[in-house]
Amino acid sequence: MDQIIVTGNGALSGQIPIAGAKNACLTLMPATLLSEEPLTLTNAPRLSDIQTMTALLQSLGAEVTSLQDGQVIAMSSHAIDNHTAHYDIVRKMRASILVLGPMLAREGHAVVSLPGGCAIGARPVDLHLKALEAMGAELELKDGYVHACAPGGLKGGVVAFPFVSVGATENALMAATLAKGTTVLKNAAKEPEIVDLAQCLRKMGAQIDGEGTETITIQGVDRLHGATHPVVTDRIELGTYMLAPAIAGGEVELVGGRRDLVEAFCQKLEATGVHINETDAGLKVSRNGNGIQAVDVTTEPFPGFPTDLQAQMMALLCTADGVSVLEEQIFENRFMHAPELMRMGAQIDVHGGTATVTGVPRLKGAPVMATDLRASVSLILAGLAAEGETVVSRVYHLDRGYEHVVGKLKGVGALIERVRET
Repeated sequence: MDQIIVTGNGALSGQIPIAGAKNACLTLMPATLLSEEPLTLTNAPRLSDIQTMTALLQSLGAEVTSLQDGQVIAMSSHAIDNHTAHYDIVRKMRASILVLGPMLAREGHAVVSLPGGCAIGARPVDLHLKALEAMGAELELKDGYVHACAPGGLKGGVVAFPFVSVGATENALMAATLAKGTTVLKNAAKEPEIVDLAQCLRKMGAQIDGEGTETITIQGVDRLHGATHPVVTDRIELGTYMLAPAIAGGEVELVGGRRDLVEAFCQKLEATGVHINETDAGLKVSRNGNGIQAVDVTTEPFPGFPTDLQAQMMALLCTADGVSVLEEQIFENRFMHAPELMRMGAQIDVHGGTATVTGVPRLKGAPVMATDLRASVSLILAGLAAEGETVVSRVYHLDRGYEHVVGKLKGVGALIERVRET
């Protein structure tokens, strides 16, 4: 098993290219199941989760080919010859549930294992299932699998989500494109990944209106055709690397970065005293000479502060001047990185969904363990500001969401290396 060793080395300088969004790509890939014609994605991230989704789609009969060093994914689902998404693949990643809606819509039946992924909360799939039931699906949970059928095809309906769910919105959106009649999704998620999916589906011939708002209307069509679509910039990778110069000092340009994808995050980062400037290539981030100021953060659905940047923001606030309060409103169990940061000298008090962080002058390097995807990178960021050497174990989580993290940080002057655990 690999470890990542980080040594605090002062200011960073240079450019970091931002990849396509993992969460967008994992949603776009199942869309190939909606059409017999090819779907090609460009600007794809090179991550283990993408490999897992590739294996899942191939197990269903799709042809999936990685081109241009993995940055292009060419897919064709002209012959779906298996309608069961088995546990041995699905257990690795919660996004696997996103094959349910497309298969049900096109084939009229599907069997999908209940999914796995990072242990950051329950994240039940009941909203996915209720949305499909609102479109006429007949569902049964049996032996850990969802057995779904729609003998006469899915039918348009009104889906009113009791609370915002990105995954359920995505599943319902894809399924509704081939449903008979009009489907209205109320209290829909507004995330950029939803907008990206809708834009791709529209290129495939879907009739969709209202993506990016709380009400999305889909007029079902008989069939979808092929398309080529670029994956939107990864806003979580963008925010993560924006924090690197904020934590370590210096100035870094994030190539491909867009402020509109992370506006709420940018506002909080600027409130700490960090400078953010838009450039022709992306965003440039620099730390001023007055230190980091404490801020309070509450995670919310888009366009609010992303839950997927909470752990990384906590790493920054560990050395802020003053006391910061972070409130996690999206997932329970999402402060598992706090005890590891405390091993580095951070002062953090967690009560339920609230963490109070009292800034300290300097963190100290220590052996720490990653507990989930975003926690793993928060520990690496903390290591950039720590005195001495930080050794991060269980970094396999990292490979699910960040491509070439060691190379990207090395490129701006960080002392970081990946080694085999002895």
